[in-house]
Amino acid sequence: MIRKFLNERRSWILLFLFLQVLTVFVSFLDSAIPFTPLLYIVFLSTIIFIVFLLFRYHKETKFYKSLEDWENNLDMVGLAAAESPFEKIVENSFNSQTEFLKLLAEKNQILLEQEKDELLSWIHEVKTPLTAMALMIDRLDDHKLKANLTYEWLRIHLLLDQQLHQKRIPFIENDLYIELTDLKSLIYKEIKTLRAWCMQKGIGFEIDLTVTEVLTDAKWLAFIIRQLLTNAVKYSEASDIILKSCQHNGQTGLMIQDFGRGIDPRDLPRIFDKGFTSTTIHQDSAATGMGLYLAKKAAKSLLIGMAVSSKIGEGTTFTLTFPRRNDFVRITGM
Repeated sequence: MIRKFLNERRSWILLFLFLQVLTVFVSFLDSAIPFTPLLYIVFLSTIIFIVFLLFRYHKETKFYKSLEDWENNLDMVGLAAAESPFEKIVENSFNSQTEFLKLLAEKNQILLEQEKDELLSWIHEVKTPLTAMALMIDRLDDHKLKANLTYEWLRIHLLLDQQLHQKRIPFIENDLYIELTDLKSLIYKEIKTLRAWCMQKGIGFEIDLTVTEVLTDAKWLAFIIRQLLTNAVKYSEASDIILKSCQHNGQTGLMIQDFGRGIDPRDLPRIFDKGFTSTTIHQDSAATGMGLYLAKKAAKSLLIGMAVSSKIGEGTTFTLTFPRRNDFVRITGM
């Protein structure tokens, strides 16, 4: 900051030094002017000028130091009070811009809320004809056509469900209800939803649940498992998907293992990134890159650890580690 201050006052400092040098030079040329007393005056005035600079540095940089430490948000409380006329011009400009940005942010927030409410309303309205379509598909006699239509219906259903949770996830803390959840019935319900797709691809399930109950939010846990099962089915062919639960160090773990195509090692660190799709099969237009991102975000809010291991051509294993009962104090404090 002191370098910036000296640079800002450079012209004044140079002017002062020039005047001192000029005074000494004139005294040197004119013998009528006593040189030694004048040199003493120049020395004293230089000392006084340095002290003055230090005083002005402390006084003038206080406001600008607070600007440097400012977090660039809309809170002006942390800024030092303006003292000089130019500082007041800056402060007034900041205040007016801050008020404008606050109004703009409030307006944008209202528009986003309206957009979210309209989209949620639209999704719920679309679910009605989807339910009717499911009933009509069930009455079809052509098994091949029925299987194909069921698959396409399921894709629409899952995409709508993903969109619904995507809009709700920023406010997930307001939507949590922690209770003892029956893991077995929840998993079976999600498998039942995917049954037609699994039959079409020749995929079965091997379920071994040593622990059948976990303390969590049932709705959001169902969403997380739905995303993991959907991924497992999508990238598997004619193989089983294994689901196991166990207790380890006082925590419940749930493992979901498939024997599908696996994930490229270079993709593993990025699979939970928003919008990321596989680099090995990048032309997969059906992938949105949102499922695992949303699942990871929901798991984080529920304090559920999510780990993944995979080998190309051998399959992928996702492991959910549920928090201990005492850890839920942190959720309620969020």
